[in-house]
Amino acid sequence: MKVAVLGSGNGALATAFEWARAGHDIYMFDFPQFDKQIKAINQAGGIYSEGQMEGFQPIKYAGHDIELCLKDAELIFAVGPAYATEPFGKACAPYAKAGQIFVVCPSSCMGAILFKNALGLNIEDNSIIVSDTSTLPYAVRIVGDGKIAVYNRLGGGVLLATLPSTKNDMVYDLLKPVYECVEKAKNIFQTCLQNANPMLHPCITTLNAARIEGPNDFFFYEEGVTPGVGRLLKAIDDERIALGAALGLKIEDDPHISIRQGYMTEETYDTGYSTAPGFTGIKAQTQLDYRYYNEDAGFGLVLWVDLADRLGLELPNVRAMLQIVSSIMGRDYKAEKARTLDTLGLADYSIEKLLEIL
Repeated sequence: MKVAVLGSGNGALATAFEWARAGHDIYMFDFPQFDKQIKAINQAGGIYSEGQMEGFQPIKYAGHDIELCLKDAELIFAVGPAYATEPFGKACAPYAKAGQIFVVCPSSCMGAILFKNALGLNIEDNSIIVSDTSTLPYAVRIVGDGKIAVYNRLGGGVLLATLPSTKNDMVYDLLKPVYECVEKAKNIFQTCLQNANPMLHPCITTLNAARIEGPNDFFFYEEGVTPGVGRLLKAIDDERIALGAALGLKIEDDPHISIRQGYMTEETYDTGYSTAPGFTGIKAQTQLDYRYYNEDAGFGLVLWVDLADRLGLELPNVRAMLQIVSSIMGRDYKAEKARTLDTLGLADYSIEKLLEIL
């Protein structure tokens, strides 16, 4: 099967490596400004991996020709942060064909809807299938030119949702032989809310802001999560779970699903993170102007608050965290509306109607 992978970051290289290892022909695309790993893959003829996935896998094509990548591809992964989803979708729009399956991995806040919008399709159009996942199947870092280290290949807890949801079984059956960790979600809301990054990263960053801006480097989870940090994490996670319940969804608390994924061994919000094998050795960022704020608060918390507003929920800790992060950064993330129901083109839908059609 021809499989296209959009992106050339950590997750994209891991995705390309694993699907090539499974015997598929891999075509990789990224925009010209992101050419370092593309050039490296071309020079080597493929991707090297160490850690929980080892070896070398050849890549059929790595470059900037999106038309070549999409032509006759049955499965296309869009792998990147929240701000990459729409550009990837717009790049694909002229060349996407009926019957193709796109997977936004990870969802990054209802990414399947944004991607479908970027393709120029109504969310109820089923000519092209767009799915998303709650998280990457990997904890992975690029450690050299065309080389990755996979620290955790998740064993479970990767939720999959599809637009339309009636096609979810089909996409699940396609992914399952390679991604045995994939599980069926009820809808796109569930893949969105099951991702706990907006709960984790802004909180830990904020309570360690002086250390991040100061001269001392430190380990983000091992040293950055103390009992007090853990209590705030739990308060925010409880509100995330309540938001899901208001949508009729069962959202797993993050320590529980992190154990299933292979990150953690202890179901607590303090030592569960600080002693987690999957979070060992992760250094804190060197500045506050970083994706832990700009993506996880600017997209994730903003969307949670927007959903809460539509549902009439308070979520005091979530709202406070978004306001504090905005004050720290000197910008109003909520007013920027990087990801809301309006920006997703859903302003005219009631929550009840969305739950019916998604």
